[in-house]
Amino acid sequence: MQPKVIATDAALQLIENLKAKYGPLMFHQSGGCCDGSSPMCYPQGELMIGDSDVFLGEIGGCPFYISAAQYEYWKHTQLIIDVVPGRGGMFSLEGPEGVRFLTRSKVFD
Repeated sequence: MQPKVIATDAALQLIENLKAKYGPLMFHQSGGCCDGSSPMCYPQGELMIGDSDVFLGEIGGCPFYISAAQYEYWKHTQLIIDVVPGRGGMFSLEGPEGVRFLTRSKVFD
């Protein structure tokens, strides 16, 4: 069975850099609002995870969640977390680094 979420080498390197600065991290796939549909990176435990969140797996040793409603749309896809130049979501830890996490997806075979 293929993992539901994976990360590129560039994303894994950024995760390691952020862990060195902030300690353990967690991710939540944003469902819109002010930060669009970006994977958001937080210090572990900073974002309250509830019954309406789905655990997809780990990237770089960090848990990755998505809202149950959004998971219904993406449950047949693998999320691929990448890094691109630009400003990230204002609440996500990579913002000051000049890069942002980006979600790509691939439909499961």
